[in-house]
Amino acid sequence: MNLGRLLIVAGALLICLGALVLVASKLNLPFGRMPGDIVWRGKHTTIYFPWVTCLILSLLGTLLLWFLNRRP
Repeated sequence: MNLGRLLIVAGALLICLGALVLVASKLNLPFGRMPGDIVWRGKHTTIYFPWVTCLILSLLGTLLLWFLNRRP
C-alpha cells in the first residue's frame, strides 16, 4: 500500500471516529467522563486522566482487530 492511499484511509478513519464522538456526545454517552476517570482541578489548571475511557477504547480496538484477523 503506498503512502497516499494510507493517508487517505487514515483520514477517513479519523473522520468516522470524529463523527462517532459527536454522536456519542449527542446521546449523552460519557466518553472521557466515566466513573474512574481522574480529574484534578487546581487553582489555575485542570488535568484530565481518562484511564477508564482508555481501557474501554483499548478493549474495543482489540476486539475489532481480533475479529478482523479471524476472517479468512
